[in-house]
Amino acid sequence: MEFFADSMNAALSLLLSADPDILHAVLTSLLVSGGSILLASLMGIPLGLAVGLSEFPLKRPAVTLLNSLVALPTVLVGLVVYGFLSRRGPLGSLGLLFTPAAIVIGGTILCTPIVAHYAMVAAKGADARILPTAMTLGAGPVRAWLKFVSEIRFGILAAVVAGFGRVVSEVGIAMMLGGNIRGYTRTMTTAIALETSKGKFAEGMALGVVLMAVALIVNVFLSLLQQRRP
Repeated sequence: MEFFADSMNAALSLLLSADPDILHAVLTSLLVSGGSILLASLMGIPLGLAVGLSEFPLKRPAVTLLNSLVALPTVLVGLVVYGFLSRRGPLGSLGLLFTPAAIVIGGTILCTPIVAHYAMVAAKGADARILPTAMTLGAGPVRAWLKFVSEIRFGILAAVVAGFGRVVSEVGIAMMLGGNIRGYTRTMTTAIALETSKGKFAEGMALGVVLMAVALIVNVFLSLLQQRRP
């Protein structure tokens, strides 16, 4: 226990002194996670709404596939994207491997099914009469959809928050696609793995405290959103 206490004291000292390596890892994590969830939301929310509200022959397999992709292994995502972005891959000429953009691509693929799943659940749980009623009252298709989205806004926000919580805490994609380059692609999770392997437990603990704080904030916010859902 003394070892943990000493490590925690050292970790708090690093945080209070605003260690530049720790701050950069935190900032990089938030930026790539924010970029990933933004792109995932732009694709996942419309996809989830479409699957949740539409009726088509293969809807049941589509729902099953979407639910399965929620548990998509991060290492598998990293492996596939690595193959595409490597020099011998189809997109190797873009030079994106071991850049923040590569991490964003992987994070987007990871988060999109999660956001789509939550959006689908929110859409299926909403009153099916909202869209036709809005259009009957003279609203155009765009206004009717905006009205529907406003009615399930807490479910949509929950989708975004859940996706962010997933991507900010993953390590496989960031390690494989970012390369854990100091001052460039090093995130909180990859820095924790590196510093711990080097025996610098205090540095890893400091980043762990920040990561835990982010995860706690995300989960508290998600719980509040779920409580406010009608």
